[in-house]
Amino acid sequence: MLLASASEKAPPHTGGLLALIGGTPGLLLVAGLGILLLLFLIIKLRVQPFVALLGVSIAVGLAAGLSVTELFGTVQKSEAVSLIEDGMGGILGHVAIIIGLGTMLGAILEVSGGAEALSGRLLALFGEKRAPLAMGLTGLIFGIPVFFDVGIFVLAPIVYAAAKRSGKSIILYSMPLLAGLSMTHAFLPPHPGPVAAAGLLKVDLGWVILMGIVTGIPAVLAAWGYSAWIGNRLFVEVPHDMVEAAEEAKAAVAAEQKAAGVAAERPVSLTVVLGIIGTPLVLILLATFSSIALDPSTLRSVIEFFGHPFVALTIALLLAYWLLGLRRGWSRQSLETVSTSSLKPIGNILLVVGAGGVFGAVLDGSGVAQALSDTFGDAGLPVIVLSYLLSLVLRVAQGSATVAIVTTAGIVAPLLSAGDYSQPHIALVIMAISAGSIFASHVNDGGFWIVSKYFGISERDTLKSWTVLESVLSVAGFAVAAVISPFV
Repeated sequence: MLLASASEKAPPHTGGLLALIGGTPGLLLVAGLGILLLLFLIIKLRVQPFVALLGVSIAVGLAAGLSVTELFGTVQKSEAVSLIEDGMGGILGHVAIIIGLGTMLGAILEVSGGAEALSGRLLALFGEKRAPLAMGLTGLIFGIPVFFDVGIFVLAPIVYAAAKRSGKSIILYSMPLLAGLSMTHAFLPPHPGPVAAAGLLKVDLGWVILMGIVTGIPAVLAAWGYSAWIGNRLFVEVPHDMVEAAEEAKAAVAAEQKAAGVAAERPVSLTVVLGIIGTPLVLILLATFSSIALDPSTLRSVIEFFGHPFVALTIALLLAYWLLGLRRGWSRQSLETVSTSSLKPIGNILLVVGAGGVFGAVLDGSGVAQALSDTFGDAGLPVIVLSYLLSLVLRVAQGSATVAIVTTAGIVAPLLSAGDYSQPHIALVIMAISAGSIFASHVNDGGFWIVSKYFGISERDTLKSWTVLESVLSVAGFAVAAVISPFV
């Protein structure tokens, strides 16, 4: 029954491996070899993930029997649809704008001193004894608009100061901070992972935000618990060379700000920082719930307009320009400089996400995805469990969370489209994929080395602290998503 079903649904391609094996077995073999080839290129040959994903997509398409015209189109675009162009353009049209706006927003918050205002207020509020919790909340809040590695760069000096003042292990202060940064990076927009998965699986971003909060908060609480446990058992001194480097970097940034006309003398209001970070989240959530609670009307249209991710993030960015920039003495030139420089690091991310869209389009167009869908469906494994396990295996094998997310989303997309799944349920599947993508960060992950070097932790102790912390965050987030999924 499985062979007949998959063969009927798959396109009648006769080339590639299908000509030798045929039907579902051939499609499954193509999928398996494609994933192995992807891992081999990234792990062994160190091929750039964008190139690896694009090359594997082409190889899978040809092996599954797609023609060159189907893959690439023709000179006269009207004659054929290019799966590669449609896959790339379809996902980037949604993702690139959100990531770009979010990145610029994070840069303004970073350069303006928003992180220092946030951490300083929280440290004063919680006191010396609860400084690790203050670090965790700082990472959790500031991590919403700021990339993980940027958050470490900006907030590490604050961790150094807290650990040096207390005389306790730097792990006690760094791990809660890292847990907060990692949770927001994995589970919440506008970060690339959840945004890319939402685009590939066609989920309203409001549901992704809501489910990210619902699953992420318990997960980060579990991670904070482990942080307290390991921080009191594993002593690591403050890295004096990194403290000196941080002070030099801070002085260099201050000089650059002065040269660019950025006035940093006036302190940043914590209320302003929280308001700017919370504005797009609230607007997007209001738009999501208005489509459920309100009948079509002018009011609903207005709410949905302002709550569209493009509009909501633009409003937040303009607020940041005014409240953190122009009102505090920044020049228009300095705003443009900070915004433009912040976009330089995201080129690689967008290309990888786009190549993931190509991979998903090729899997769908060739019938490989449908064969995988039928096979996994007959296996009886819940799609949320399958999504987590696939993402986890890909993450541990090759190290990149983004590659794990976009590859997994492409594989499970037909499973979701074939079933009668609600938007909240698919959003929970995205949380499972995101949770799997952060499991067991180890030596093949750039984040592992950033944590190790920035906080002066040996590789062995980084495995005991950071790697386990990420695994706790991953398992806890998935567990919450899996428990909630039957009810939505």
